[in-house]
Amino acid sequence: MTLTYVFHSCFVLETEMSILIFDYWLDLNGVVPPFLKKDKPVYVFSSHFHEDHFNSAIFEWRMQREGITYILSKDIYKHRRANKEDADVWLTKGGTWSDGTISVWALGSTDSGVSWIVETEGRRIFHAGDLNNWYARFLPDAKPGETIYSEEFDEEIDPIAYEKQYLGELKDIRKIADSFNVVMFPIDGRIGNGYTLGGRQFIERFKVGLFVPMHFVASGFESAWRMKEFTDEKNIPFWKISREGDSYSIV
Repeated sequence: MTLTYVFHSCFVLETEMSILIFDYWLDLNGVVPPFLKKDKPVYVFSSHFHEDHFNSAIFEWRMQREGITYILSKDIYKHRRANKEDADVWLTKGGTWSDGTISVWALGSTDSGVSWIVETEGRRIFHAGDLNNWYARFLPDAKPGETIYSEEFDEEIDPIAYEKQYLGELKDIRKIADSFNVVMFPIDGRIGNGYTLGGRQFIERFKVGLFVPMHFVASGFESAWRMKEFTDEKNIPFWKISREGDSYSIV
């Protein structure tokens, strides 16, 4: 089983029997096309409608080959980013799907859409989508029941309530699984101090075989490596991605 980094939050997971593509946005180095030429079924996941997680260009792959299954969050359809017939499977939080090769659970997010659990060939994979403790930097100054104005987001934010929502989503995930062979999770330095907090809270609650950072394009590869300090404390392998097209063999 090999995981290949494409860009931002997009990865290709190749197993013995299939190819899984998560949250395609851009492919600056032509990483994806060789995988589409392989004689294996392809499963394409999009966790939500934001342009950095969904690109309608994925539907053009149908013209190149057969055997592609599109598994999309239903908010993509609701926001009119795709037509109903474009996807084979539309899921919202709590939805499940299986075809005998892979089994899929759609879990919650603290932004739009869903996060994904996928089981295949005896392995369990988690892709967070935009699930994260995004407002962690506001927590040190937060008081219960009070909001804080964010100039960046131009809105009033209740960081404590938001964190409670995030931890609630983790509880819901634990109802399905408490361990993962691979976890792909946002480690985005743009959100300021505490940008690793969501990842740390995740590894405190789940057994993780490999932690893979994502969503770090704007803040840079090395910013994501900060998470390794915390995975090392838990004896969790960490993938220090350094360029588009990097691959990691999962034993």
